[in-house]
Amino acid sequence: ATMTAYAAAHLGSTTVEEETFAPFGADALTVNGYLGTDGIQPLLEVCGQEDKGIFVLVKTSNPASGELQDKKYQDGKTLYDSMADLTDAWGKELIGKYGYSGVGAVVGATHRAQAEEVRKNHPSLFFLIPGYGAQGGKAEDLAVCFKEGVGGIVNSSRGILCAYRKEKYAGMDFASAALRAAIDMREDIKRCL
Repeated sequence: ATMTAYAAAHLGSTTVEEETFAPFGADALTVNGYLGTDGIQPLLEVCGQEDKGIFVLVKTSNPASGELQDKKYQDGKTLYDSMADLTDAWGKELIGKYGYSGVGAVVGATHRAQAEEVRKNHPSLFFLIPGYGAQGGKAEDLAVCFKEGVGGIVNSSRGILCAYRKEKYAGMDFASAALRAAIDMREDIKRCL
């Protein structure tokens, strides 16, 4: 019941006193899949109806992610492998015209080997790629997340929002430094794809 309300609020619409509106109007939402299928199903329904997407946490960029996500089962499969399998299965009905699912995976740029493995095993997952820049992920590391230059979107919050504090952008105001940092990021990533 709770996830149904979250799905409507973040990705869909809701009616209050005969007025229907989209509270957040988001195109996509990052979600924790550890609730299992019944916690994701309401989101899938809204994604299908509203042409929206979700990104499921699979292998996150933070340093301690391995404490749980890298744990291995007796058969040698990791928890992040299992989450990628579930994410792929949840999105099978939401594959778009370019071959990617509306159910994507959060896969950090800071864990190159794991990202490469997830991409190889799950070619239809679209990746949300955190960890570039301030967290230490490099363009060379995140290149494995893409197939022929497509298949993901790279996130760099602090690297762009706090660019005005960096020596490289000294003397620039906030907006100019953020713009320059975004362009530099784009060019760095393009160089490696």
